[in-house]
Amino acid sequence: MARCDVVVIGAGLGGLTAGAILARAGRQVLVIERSNSVGGAASSYKSGDLFIEGSLQETSDPRHPRDPKHDALTRAGVLDAVKWIPAGSLYEARGGPLEAPFVMPDNFDAARQALSERFPQACSGIGRLLDEMAAIASAAGSLAQGGSEWINSPDWTLSLSQKLDAVFGDDEAVKCALAANLSYFHDDPATLWWIHFAMAQGSYLQGGGRFVQGGSQRLSSALARAIRAAGGEVLLRRVATGIALDAQGGAGAVTHTAKDGSDSRTVECDRVIGNAAPGALTPLMPQAAADRLQASYAKQAPSISLFAMTLGLARPPREFGVSAYSTQLLPRQLQRLSDFPQGARLMAGEPGERMPPMSLVDFTAIDSGIPSPPHGSRSTGPICCRTGTVRTWTPTGKSAGAGRTRSSATWTRSIPASPPPWWRRRSTPHCRSGSTSMRPMARPTDLRQRRRDRSGRPWTARRARRYRVYSWRRPMPVSAATPAWCRPAAPAPT
Repeated sequence: MARCDVVVIGAGLGGLTAGAILARAGRQVLVIERSNSVGGAASSYKSGDLFIEGSLQETSDPRHPRDPKHDALTRAGVLDAVKWIPAGSLYEARGGPLEAPFVMPDNFDAARQALSERFPQACSGIGRLLDEMAAIASAAGSLAQGGSEWINSPDWTLSLSQKLDAVFGDDEAVKCALAANLSYFHDDPATLWWIHFAMAQGSYLQGGGRFVQGGSQRLSSALARAIRAAGGEVLLRRVATGIALDAQGGAGAVTHTAKDGSDSRTVECDRVIGNAAPGALTPLMPQAAADRLQASYAKQAPSISLFAMTLGLARPPREFGVSAYSTQLLPRQLQRLSDFPQGARLMAGEPGERMPPMSLVDFTAIDSGIPSPPHGSRSTGPICCRTGTVRTWTPTGKSAGAGRTRSSATWTRSIPASPPPWWRRRSTPHCRSGSTSMRPMARPTDLRQRRRDRSGRPWTARRARRYRVYSWRRPMPVSAATPAWCRPAAPAPT
C-alpha cells in the first residue's frame, strides 16, 4: 500500500495552493482530481474557435504586499510564474439610479476623487467610508500573513445595506456606484456582512484589479507544476471513493478509482484536505465523522450561484458600446441597492423583459493574452453572460430538438457573421440552408493537398475525417438567409 503525508481531494485553486505549499515545505503530497485537468472553476478552454474563461475574470493584485493572496502564492512558488495584467479601472457602472455611466478607478485616492466629483453632496461620507475600507483591507492582508494587526471597525455587526444607509441615507445613486460589482461577492446587500465587503472591495482598491494573462488555467497549471517539482503527485481522472479514519478519529487512508470504477487503489496518509463541497465529502466518510462534518455546516446559508452563458459574436464588444474591461449593467428596475436580490428571483423563472444585474468583462480591452480572433469576454452575476467574437459561429441546432434549433436560429439572426479568411472559403458552400449549422474547415498542412483543394476536387468523408472537419460531397442548397461568403462564386462541381 502506498503512503504519503497529505492527500488533497480536489484540484481546485484551494487544493492546488495547499498542495503546493505543503510539497515545497517537504511533505509528500498526493492530489486526486476526477476531471481531465486541474483548476476547477479556475480553468479555461476552447469550444471550437471560442475561448472560454471558466471563472477567474478579475482578482486583486497578489503582488501587493498587503494582498491576502500575496503570502500564499509566494509560499506556493507561483507568484511570478504567471503575468498579472492590470485591468485598468475597477469597473464602469451603467443604468439603475445612475443617470450617466460612472467609472470607478482601481485605487483609493482616484476613487475618492471620482466619487466626490460625481456626488459632491456625499463628499464627507465618501471619505469616511473609503478610509475605513482601506484600514479593513490592510488589516485583513496583515492577518493573512500572520500579522497581529486587528480589524477595527465601529460598525462590526452591520450588513452592507445597513452600513451604506447609515452613511448615505436615501442617496441610492452613490450606494450603487460604490457597490455596482456586488455580484462579484453576493446577491443581497442586506445579508452580506459589511466587513466582508470592505475586505474584498478594499483589496481591489488597494492594489488594483488583475487578470492572469492567457487565462486562469495558467495559474492552476503553474500550481500543479510546483507540486510535481517538489516531489508531489497530481492524479487526473481519479475519483475518491472512501476516507478511512484511524482509532483516534484522524485520517488513515484514502481509496480512489478510475472514473469507470476500475483500478481501485488505497494510499495511507496522515492528513486529508478536502477541496470539495461538504456534500461530496460526507459520503466518503464513516457515519459518525460525516455527521460531525455536516453539523459544522448546518447553520451556514448556501452561497450564491451564477448562471453562465457564452456568446460568440461576429463583431468585437467595443462596437456595441462596451468601453471598459469590466462593465456593471444595472437594469432599469434596480433603483435602490436593496433591489439587487430581484436578480436571483428573476432567474428562478422566466425573466422576460426584466433582466437581472450582470457584469460584462471584455478581454479585448486589455493585454489578456487570449487568442484573437476570436475576441472573448465574460461576466458574472445572478446571470453570467460571456461574449466574444468568432469568425465562423458554430451553433448546435443541427442535432438538437426543435426548441433548440429555433433558439440557435434566433442567435444566428441576432449575431451578424463576418467572412472567413481565404483558406476557409470553398466554392462548395459549407453551411446548410434552412438550418444554422456552419462548421469551419481546417487548413490542410500538406502542400500537395492544398493544390488538390484549389483544383476543385470535392472533399470526401474520408478526407474530412483526416483533417477533422465537417463537409459534404455535394453542394447544399442556398437560400436568401445564406451569408454571401457562403454562396458559390461559380457552379459547384457535382
